[in-house]
Amino acid sequence: MKIKVGFGFDVHQLKEDHPFMLGGVQVAHHSGAFGHSDADVLVHAICDALLGAANLGDIGHHFPNTDERWRGISSLVLLTECVRLLNDKGWTLGNVDAMLCLEAPKIKPYIPQMKEHIAKAAGLSVDDVSIKATTNETMGFVGRQEGVVAYAVCLIERNQ
Repeated sequence: MKIKVGFGFDVHQLKEDHPFMLGGVQVAHHSGAFGHSDADVLVHAICDALLGAANLGDIGHHFPNTDERWRGISSLVLLTECVRLLNDKGWTLGNVDAMLCLEAPKIKPYIPQMKEHIAKAAGLSVDDVSIKATTNETMGFVGRQEGVVAYAVCLIERNQ
């Protein structure tokens, strides 16, 4: 059996009165992530982990911010497309482990719904999606609530 791991990272600027999408869930907060798509930093990091594991480039290569097809799109659509790309190359996604880094809001109440959305989009069981969160202890741009960061790792397995 051949397996590979992938690592993903994403960061987005936070803007006042902007929707805040995390894991396919709109989180209640006075500011939200800004970007070309829905700026879902968590899903973007997962997409990069998947693409990296299969040596398929990165999210910007497949879904450039210069392409109007992707403007405002749900990042869960991008995740589904990344899984399709993996499958086309003979890989199956095993699991995802992700970490959000933000000062506010507290996301613990949203995690079960995020896991459900990500699992559905990726064709996984909810038990195969882990989401955690931490703060930056008020340091740096995350600590000043100017941005949000996400990290993700995944395991992929070669189809038999």
